[in-house]
Amino acid sequence: MNFQCLLFDLDGTLIDSRADLIKSINLMLRELACESLTDSQVIGFVGEGIRLLVERSLRASQSREPDEAQILAALQIFSHQYQEHLLDQTHVYPEVLTTLEALHHLPKAIVTNKPFHFTQTILAGLGLTPYFKAVIGGDSTPARKPSPLPLLEAARRCEIRPENCLMIGDTRIDILAGQAAGMKTCGYVGGFRGKDELVQAGASFLIENFGELPELLAGV
Repeated sequence: MNFQCLLFDLDGTLIDSRADLIKSINLMLRELACESLTDSQVIGFVGEGIRLLVERSLRASQSREPDEAQILAALQIFSHQYQEHLLDQTHVYPEVLTTLEALHHLPKAIVTNKPFHFTQTILAGLGLTPYFKAVIGGDSTPARKPSPLPLLEAARRCEIRPENCLMIGDTRIDILAGQAAGMKTCGYVGGFRGKDELVQAGASFLIENFGELPELLAGV
């Protein structure tokens, strides 16, 4: 299959943002006088937008359901902390920049559940902005992944039919969104979730390292 457009998830796919997400969540919890969480707990909650990240973190820290007022207060605190710390340790994964350069001829888009303003700041800070024709954040369309809507919007902005796009991500959320949009999917095994989740979700292809992507595209 000759793919004409590439859609990329951000966290756990192009960038390793784990340390800054963990730090910001635990700073939020400390400010709310809640117990801190382990690194693996926080990362297990990442991928479906910041409200669910905050809500799940509160629930795990308190071992009870947070109420709406507490969730909204925590969201405000987290957003402030993350804005302060989102580029402290976040970095681009190995081989990402050379791979994006090698695939310069294909239009590309970011499709993330991270809010758009955080996404813009990180892309600019890491020098990634010029590589992407479109950037779709978690608040850019009426629904987030695993809904197909953000992927379809990205394809529209890149002026490529959905069936000619490849969705690349590190979680089942990315794979399910790609499937719902009628796209082939590629799981990045080196991301936040690992191989098993991507296989179970039914990813069309898997890559262990980013440098494998041009060869994969040449062979399909």
